[in-house]
Amino acid sequence: MAHHVSTKGTSIFVNGLVCKDPKLAQADDFFFTGLDKPGNTSNPVGSKVTAVNVAQIPGLNTLGISIARVDYAPYGINPPHTHPRATEILTVLEGTLYVGFITSNPENRLITKVLQKGDVFVFPQGLIHFQRNAGYGKAVAIAALSSQNPGVITIANAVFGSNPPISDDVLAKAFQVDKNMVDRIQAQF
Repeated sequence: MAHHVSTKGTSIFVNGLVCKDPKLAQADDFFFTGLDKPGNTSNPVGSKVTAVNVAQIPGLNTLGISIARVDYAPYGINPPHTHPRATEILTVLEGTLYVGFITSNPENRLITKVLQKGDVFVFPQGLIHFQRNAGYGKAVAIAALSSQNPGVITIANAVFGSNPPISDDVLAKAFQVDKNMVDRIQAQF
């Protein structure tokens, strides 16, 4: 935002977003409040991600960073997902998390660790990763990401909840299950 100006009647877009004339920038363009508030984890996966990226703070555009708070119910998960445009570094603030990522094909090696309060773990850009609350109480983590717009692709939602749906023939063959199983899973999304 700071390096881009708009001329009279013309908007300049950077990363698909309108850049404000730096002379018109306000403190609120660089501000977010509420990351201290727990997210609602009463959902099927038992977690809530509160993202703070360029959608919440316009001043992040072009700066290459963002942050998120992740709340976990007991045994809740942040399901397998990937960030196509960012590496993530996760810090546990409260609780115990079992975390992991999968290396790329053909190895598809699972790399995992149990994290305690104060522990930090890195998920490389583009790799599928997850977290699970391993404890009895709630857990909270802060994720910093190396993009102002990291994106997120939750694997199950993307594969079984696409719109329009991926053909059950394709998914049955890919997952080596029958079409009825695919239809049952798709119905969840």
